[in-house]
Amino acid sequence: MLADLEELVTCESYSADHAAVARSARTVAEQGTRLLGARPQTVVSDGVTHVQWTFGTPRILLLGHHDTVWPMGSLKTHPWSVEQGIARGPGVFDMKAGLVQMFHALASLPSLDGVSVLVTGDEEVGSGTSRPLIEDQARRCSATLVLEPSAPGGALKTSRKGVSLYDITVHGRAAHSGLEPDKGINATTELAHQILALSRIADAVTAETGPGTTVTPTLMSAGTASNTVPARADLSVDVRAPRAAAQSAVDRLIRNLRPHHPGARLRITGGPNRPPLDPDASQQLFTLATEVAERLGLDALRQAAVGGASDGNYTAGAGCPTLDGLGAVGDGAHADHEHVVTTTMPDRARLLAHLVGAMR
Repeated sequence: MLADLEELVTCESYSADHAAVARSARTVAEQGTRLLGARPQTVVSDGVTHVQWTFGTPRILLLGHHDTVWPMGSLKTHPWSVEQGIARGPGVFDMKAGLVQMFHALASLPSLDGVSVLVTGDEEVGSGTSRPLIEDQARRCSATLVLEPSAPGGALKTSRKGVSLYDITVHGRAAHSGLEPDKGINATTELAHQILALSRIADAVTAETGPGTTVTPTLMSAGTASNTVPARADLSVDVRAPRAAAQSAVDRLIRNLRPHHPGARLRITGGPNRPPLDPDASQQLFTLATEVAERLGLDALRQAAVGGASDGNYTAGAGCPTLDGLGAVGDGAHADHEHVVTTTMPDRARLLAHLVGAMR
């Protein structure tokens, strides 16, 4: 398993580099072919490469991704290594170890009839090209098992917040900031008013639908020169909502934002990206996984609700029962300390194999 993990980690797959993602997809396909005994279908959509296996009539979808957030060349600063039971390298935890565990789990089964495997190439950037594939497979299946990394301590992820992404553009009017600033409409000042308005939206949604919603301004830019009243300002907004009603309420309130200055104009684009993964979509599968772990003599499984989203949000949104976080145990997704506890990999693979077996 470690040799296979090294093979995947040392094939860098930064989401924005489609050529690198294509090379990674070939590596994933070759590894899967060796372990599963069948060649996959390769799907290229808008330059992004996804890999898919289908055995018989699909009933169980195993879902993962092979792209990472790590820019090309990250192996030089974060080299592959295994020391004292800890594996490190770009994407090792999120989520290449999960792919290795999945392949080895399936390789141990006497038959793969009814299993569908989808490994996408753009999860880290919102799954723009893979979402139709994911939702199509989810609608055909009775359950989805997601090989994303576990929550802290190995907990499975039975609830995820939905994600909405917005871009707000303020159009003002330029003027010389020293000679006649009063003739301008300052887009930066207008954007400041909009940020304050955004800060009140989460409180309003909490009062309406319950706690847990966050509305976070992230990227911001404005102006063209230090002596010019800015004519344009841009802001990106990240929204996380635990329930569909909260996601809808935020969308309504953001779209109802109005300019503070009567001469300014707002342009608001974007909207809901991933629906929430509701706990109800996971509960029966988590109960089954708990029973399987007990029969295998593994540590008792725990469950967790997390703010980050995955493609499991899409499968649950499509009406398919979904259990997430079945991948690697470790920590540090997207961070310098990203790592996997290697001793847990065989047991996680056993859990997955027996869970698939119990579902067929």
